[in-house]
Amino acid sequence: MTQKFPRLFLVLLAFLFVLNLLQSYFTELIYDEAYYWYYAQNLDWGYFDHPPMVAFLIKLSSFLFDGELGVRFMSCVLSIGTYILLWLLIDNPKKKDYVVHFFLLVFSMTLMNAYGFFTLPDTPLLFFTALFLLLYKRFLKNPTIGISIALGVVMAALMYSKYHAVLVILFVFLSNIKLIKNGKAWVAVLIALACYFPHFLWLYQNDFISIKYHLSERPNQPYSFEKFTLGYFVNLIAIFGLLFYWVYLSLIKTKATDKFTKALLYLTYGVLIFFFISSFNRRVQTQWIIIISIPMAVITFNYLLEHSNTRKWVYRIGIVSLLILIYARVWLIYQPLLPLHFETHGNKEWVSTLNSKAGDLPIVFENSYRRAPMYEYYSGKPTFSLNNFMYRKNQYTIDGSEERIRNKKILYVSKYRKSGDISYAHLDGTVFFGIFIDGFQPYRQLQCIVEKLKDSSDYKLKVYNPYPFDIPSEQLKYTVSFSNKHKQVKQMLPLKVQDDLGEKAILKSKDTLFYSFQLPTSKMENPYYFRIGISENGLLPGLNGKPIKIEE
Repeated sequence: MTQKFPRLFLVLLAFLFVLNLLQSYFTELIYDEAYYWYYAQNLDWGYFDHPPMVAFLIKLSSFLFDGELGVRFMSCVLSIGTYILLWLLIDNPKKKDYVVHFFLLVFSMTLMNAYGFFTLPDTPLLFFTALFLLLYKRFLKNPTIGISIALGVVMAALMYSKYHAVLVILFVFLSNIKLIKNGKAWVAVLIALACYFPHFLWLYQNDFISIKYHLSERPNQPYSFEKFTLGYFVNLIAIFGLLFYWVYLSLIKTKATDKFTKALLYLTYGVLIFFFISSFNRRVQTQWIIIISIPMAVITFNYLLEHSNTRKWVYRIGIVSLLILIYARVWLIYQPLLPLHFETHGNKEWVSTLNSKAGDLPIVFENSYRRAPMYEYYSGKPTFSLNNFMYRKNQYTIDGSEERIRNKKILYVSKYRKSGDISYAHLDGTVFFGIFIDGFQPYRQLQCIVEKLKDSSDYKLKVYNPYPFDIPSEQLKYTVSFSNKHKQVKQMLPLKVQDDLGEKAILKSKDTLFYSFQLPTSKMENPYYFRIGISENGLLPGLNGKPIKIEE
């Protein structure tokens, strides 16, 4: 062991592991973690927003520990594994003399640092990217069937972690096009497809809802240089923290002297160019580009081993980064250290306050797939996120969780109300109001399918009932929302529909009602899409239809 890993490396690795365990134990969950914890309560081959790896890791953690550590333990393990894999990816014999530099470099990469304990899809993405690169490096030296099989399994694991993983596989392939003639490379591809088949099947069974959302249904904003493109360059600095100059200097100075280095460069530049182009269409989130942290860590460490000036500055600035990040880690636990509030602050407090007012009643949160699982995690009480036309679809849209609160007295909570039966506040001062509703009946699974009639201004509306029970049609109110070309909703109007087959009082289970309607005139300037929604319980309408482009 000490031949591959110096004693100092193992000591620092153990220290980092303990640090991450303590951080995991004492830090409250962030909202995304609570959402993925909610995933893990019902394991499946896919979820609305992401493939299932993050849920699987949380479920594994929950078998071993309770509390926050029961959500994050496997992230601590994978984080340590990522450090080990990065070390193995570096062949330079000088590396044993610069263990401290290695840890300072990787620890200073801000998001890699955070994903050392937070459980998010990017945590396994980083680990499997490093493992994929290590296997690919060995495949280049000795392409055996065993390595091909391992590569296939890891490629599938990458894709089970996050859809962005396709960029890792694609750009490594583009660095070595001749792989297309390599039979053992095709073995890896076939193994990967076989392992990923259950998720393909899940996508098919769920009408490819995840792919459709990410590619076409996600709301966007009008292009802004400051928010989009300039924001993208700010993110490029943020992911490497204070060491960003020396990291990018290493990238620019490194040349492709072999196929593996070429793969690292193609992967890095490929991701950078891909998201630079994307920045002209939408805002690029920081975590979308985190996969470059793996090749950049290898490139930068190899570079500093051969350049004393870079080595000196990475050491100096790395120590400063270490102190800042340790302070920030403590602040995640103890908010008074900084005059700022973060997602890890005050969740137990607001959940306790709300729980004392709701008692044993289930809570329905308006437009909040984040607060719903957070409340359920810390209270142990069932929740539901009721999504309306001003929000977006999420896991609560497709998992049947409506049935947990059907026909029950519930507390409906919203930050958009100005009054209610109860109120509570978050640490940031946001006030929420709640109203009690008896016999709650949500119908957000009803599907509205619109067809344009030829040679007419009329539309046909088909309303399908997927529920195992009938629904009185008089309980349903139809609306149409208008949005701009970025799918930002700007106006909602009531919609008058005409029953094509005569009056029907009941929308029967697994049956369809047929209506026709004329699109009302919108007062918004240049409406681009419209969407049909259904309102029940006197609440705002849901996302029952799909955005439909308005014909000119």
